[in-house]
Amino acid sequence: MKFPLAGSLAVSIALRYVLVALPLFMLNANAAPDAAAGERKAATCTACHGAAGNSSNAVYPSLAAQTPLYIYYQLLQFREGRRVNEQMSPFAANLSDADMKDIAAYFSAQKSLGTTLNVDAAQVEAGKAVATRYHCGSCHMPDYAGQKHIPRVAGLQFDYLVAQMRGFKTGERQDIDGNMASAAQPLTDKDILDMSAYLASLK
Repeated sequence: MKFPLAGSLAVSIALRYVLVALPLFMLNANAAPDAAAGERKAATCTACHGAAGNSSNAVYPSLAAQTPLYIYYQLLQFREGRRVNEQMSPFAANLSDADMKDIAAYFSAQKSLGTTLNVDAAQVEAGKAVATRYHCGSCHMPDYAGQKHIPRVAGLQFDYLVAQMRGFKTGERQDIDGNMASAAQPLTDKDILDMSAYLASLK
């Protein structure tokens, strides 16, 4: 069957999103994740992400209490080359789907200790106003604890948050569904700094 150009493009786009979404359906009850196994598999992760996933390095995000589907999906992106990082890409290259689910289960079950960042109260309030104005809590949840494939951003490292939001705005950071790339466009650099301070201050 021949498709007109517009039809072919639509089919191509539809197939692309089906292929991207397929790994999500692999997270099913027939392959329950093993958090204990995940702890063993995540042993090397603590060098950057900290003990029990609580990072003390401003560059690396804490993974404790992160949503499991988000962790899984990011590991998948690193493995498949949709995200590239000199530390994460080689680590993820040899992970199976079961490995990623186990690691995600382990970190998501840990308690987040937040950050020790000393932030300016006025900047935190300005950041809260930015987050409210752009309805960030509608996806990340009102407490910014995340949901499904949308990450917890409360209590993440200030430097990491700034880098990711700048990356979404410039296109350097790949987005799963385009929502963050779109949401970041109207943000000024001051907005990004203020909102990062606000989010980092949350427990």
